[in-house]
Parts: sequence; C-alpha cells; structure tokens
Amino acid sequence: MGQGTHGQQSAQTDQGRQALGRSRGGLTTKIHLAADGRGLPLAFVLTGGDVNDCTQFTAVMEAIQVPRPGPGRPRTRPAHVIADKGYSSRAIRTYLRRRKIGVTIPERADQPAGRARRGHRRHAFDPIRYKRHNVVERCFNRLKHFKGIATRYDKLAAHYRSAVTIACLLLWLR
Repeated sequence: MGQGTHGQQSAQTDQGRQALGRSRGGLTTKIHLAADGRGLPLAFVLTGGDVNDCTQFTAVMEAIQVPRPGPGRPRTRPAHVIADKGYSSRAIRTYLRRRKIGVTIPERADQPAGRARRGHRRHAFDPIRYKRHNVVERCFNRLKHFKGIATRYDKLAAHYRSAVTIACLLLWLR
C-alpha cells in the first residue's frame, strides 16, 4: 500500500520535471510563447499540458531579452502586448501597467458586469490593433512545421527545450 502511493508521487514529480501534464489529448507539453510583430519568437516557457496560459504570462515576459545593435543592456520590455481573452485578468493588467506596457486584451463576458458592480470603469480596447493578435498563432504554426516540435519525441524536457530553441533560431534565420 505504501509503495503504490510513493510510485504515484514519483511519477507525478517526474512529469512536472519533464514538462508533461495531462490534458484532453493525453500526456502533453505546452509551449508558452511571446512573438514580435513579424511573428518571430522572442521567448518561450515549457510546462505540462495541464497548466493554464495566464499563469505563465510573467515568466514569458521576463524571459524576453532583445539585444541592442550596439553596446548596452538587452531590451526586456515591449512597447505593447496584444493577447486573447485567456489573458484577461487583473494580475496581468496590473503587471503590464506597472511596467508601463500598452495592452490590448479583450475582456471575458463575465468581467464588465463585475467591474460595473464595484464602480470601476471599462478597460480601453482597440479592435483595430487586436486584429494582429493572430501573429503568435502564425508563429506556433511555423514552429509546428518542425516534426520533432509538433510530436515531441524527446523524453527529457531539456532536450525538447533545446529543439524548440533551435527551431526558433531557424525561424529568425529565414
């Protein structure tokens, strides 16, 4: 009896270390990605398939480092963030406001009524700018053209992370 629970805990921690998690499709890995305006990857974080996207937002944002053409520290703060409704949370909006980053994120259907009850105003939303939110999806599409990224043959998360990094570099070199 004691061994069965120990074996289960060991398998769960191994899955966490290997960026594996149960989702609708089975045991999967999720790539959380930030892309620039041209659809080129800037930073990514790997997690298990059961991890929500908005929980990894700050980790992805803090992983962004764009080198400057001359001397100086790399750029770590984008001018503007465009994201889908999955990222519409008070914590994310506060994080972006504190870093003085512009934001275009539509609100979920349940959010405006709750804010009106508390006496808060609506968030500004630019539908013209939001039309560009599919740039990240196009970046994912180009990454999935690499068969090893689309199917994850690698057992270890470190190897899969390396393969995703190489695929991102190849996208930048095209």
